[in-house]
Amino acid sequence: MKYLIFMLAGIFLASCHSTIDKSEEMDLSNQKVLFLGDSITQAGQYVGFVEYALRKQNPEDKFDFYSLGLNSETASGLSEKDHPFPRPCVHERLAGALGKIKPDVVFACYGMNDGIYHPLDEKILDAYQKGILSLVEKCREIGAEVVMISPPAFQAYAIQKKLRSADAEDFSYRFPYENYHQTLEAFSQWLRLGLQQEVTCVDLNTAMTNYLIEKRKNDKSFVFSRDGIHPALGGHLFMAQELLKGLGINADLLAQENLAEIKKEELYQLVEKRRQLRSRGWLKYVGYTRGKVFKTDSVSETESRASELLKEIDAIN
Repeated sequence: MKYLIFMLAGIFLASCHSTIDKSEEMDLSNQKVLFLGDSITQAGQYVGFVEYALRKQNPEDKFDFYSLGLNSETASGLSEKDHPFPRPCVHERLAGALGKIKPDVVFACYGMNDGIYHPLDEKILDAYQKGILSLVEKCREIGAEVVMISPPAFQAYAIQKKLRSADAEDFSYRFPYENYHQTLEAFSQWLRLGLQQEVTCVDLNTAMTNYLIEKRKNDKSFVFSRDGIHPALGGHLFMAQELLKGLGINADLLAQENLAEIKKEELYQLVEKRRQLRSRGWLKYVGYTRGKVFKTDSVSETESRASELLKEIDAIN
C-alpha cells in the first residue's frame, strides 16, 4: 500500500523539504499567520499551544495568528455517501480568507477527511493531490509562504467495533475502513516526497504514528483519540510540539509531561481564549457553507475584544 502512491501518481522526488533546517528557524513574529484545516484545526488547541510557546519563549515579539479550521472540511472536494450534507471544501472559502486576512504564512492540515474513510484508490489520491496543489498555488499567488502539515494518525484500535473490512459495501466517518491509516500514510508520503513545490512539509502523521506505537508497547490502552480521529488535548500538545520542531523552533516547553502545568498558566489560558474568540469571529466573517451558508458582515467586535485580551497577554508576558 505504501508504494501505491507512486504507482498511481507517477511522481518524482522533488523540491519539497520535510522540515526546516535547524539552522534556518522559521520566524513567525510580526507576520499574519493563517491556519486552515478540518475539525481538528477548528478545535485548534494545537494552534493555541504553538502561539503560547512562541510568546513564552519570545516575550518581546508580536504574533498574529488566525485559526480558521472548519468541521468536516476537505481539500479534495470529496464526500462519502452517508455524510449528512456534502462536505465543505476549502476552495469554497479560500479566496475570501486570503483576501480578507492577507496572510504572510499559511499552515494547512488536510487529509483526515479527504480519503473519506475509504481504502486508497486513484480517484481519492488524485482529488487530494489536485486540491492541495491548488491550495498551494493560490497561497503563493498572494506571496504567502506555505507549510503543509500531514494529517494526524488514524487510531483504528480506539474504535474496533466500528471498523469495516476492505470488502465492505461502503465506508464513512461513522464506519471507517479498518486500515484507513494506509490512506493517510500515502497522503503524508506524497506531501513529504512528491509535492513539487517549494513548500515546507511537517510530517505529523509519521511522528504521531511512531510515538503511539512506542507508548502502546507498554500500555495497550494508550490513545490520543477516543474516536480514532480527533486528538484529545494531549494529542494537540503533541501536534504543536512536532510542528515547532519541524520549523526548527525549540519545542521542549511542550513536552507531554508539562501539559498539566501549561493548562494552569494564565498566559496559556488568555492565548487560548483569544484564539477561540478570533476563530469564531473570523470563520463567519470569511464565510463558509456547511449544509447552509454562514456569513457575517463585520469582525470589528471580535477584533475589539481580541485587542483587550492582547493587552492582558502583553501585561503578564
